[in-house]
Amino acid sequence: MESTVLKVEDFSAYFGDNQILKNINLDTGSNLVTALMGPSGCGKTTLIRCVNRMHELIPGTKVAGKMYLKDDDIYAMEPIVLRRKIGMVFQKPNPFPMMSIYDNVIAGYKLNGIRLKKDEFDSIVERSLKGSALWGEVKDSLHRKGTFLSGGQQQRLCIARALAMNPEILLLDEPTSALDPKSTSAIEELIVELKKTVTMLLVTHNIAQAARVSDFTAFIYLGELIEFGPTEKMFTVPKDKRTEEYLTGKFG
Repeated sequence: MESTVLKVEDFSAYFGDNQILKNINLDTGSNLVTALMGPSGCGKTTLIRCVNRMHELIPGTKVAGKMYLKDDDIYAMEPIVLRRKIGMVFQKPNPFPMMSIYDNVIAGYKLNGIRLKKDEFDSIVERSLKGSALWGEVKDSLHRKGTFLSGGQQQRLCIARALAMNPEILLLDEPTSALDPKSTSAIEELIVELKKTVTMLLVTHNIAQAARVSDFTAFIYLGELIEFGPTEKMFTVPKDKRTEEYLTGKFG
């Protein structure tokens, strides 16, 4: 794949003796959305938590195999540097409750001790909120707490917080599962717009959502990558019977 951003080679992950991921091989090109699909507990979230090395924060975990961000070995990088390059948005919106909208967006800079002038922070806040399609709704209330926003707006604020660091990859772990249909639609439109500037991995249970927003889909079952390819092709002519059964609702 041309201009590969993320390369996963023979990658396995464990909780204690329990193997969660089994020899995953996966490449993601730039400015693409790759959906990770499969039943609950199949290893989707573990995989993206390994990409930004959050998996290792849990005691008793280990990994084997390789992951590369462009040419850099992810597991040879300083985690703090890596997490600036790989942003993450979680299932439930989680703005920092005591911080204003403005401070939420630049939280990554403050937490990393990166000092900038006020006008530089101002422009990062505006760029990031425009990037998450929230600027028009909050530009006059930047110093109110992020928690006064609706659920869908809070999730877009979390996306702005991730975008503020100019990540090369954005990991989205079921970003719409806690949202109503209107907010879900707004986030999906945003994902399609964002791929002009950032590569995304999207964990989703929603098959229709994967069809709407992703370029490639990886189907994971019991920790194995069963099938990986262009979404449209996989959804119309899946190669593996298990993929077909999952997509037609036989299990999940």
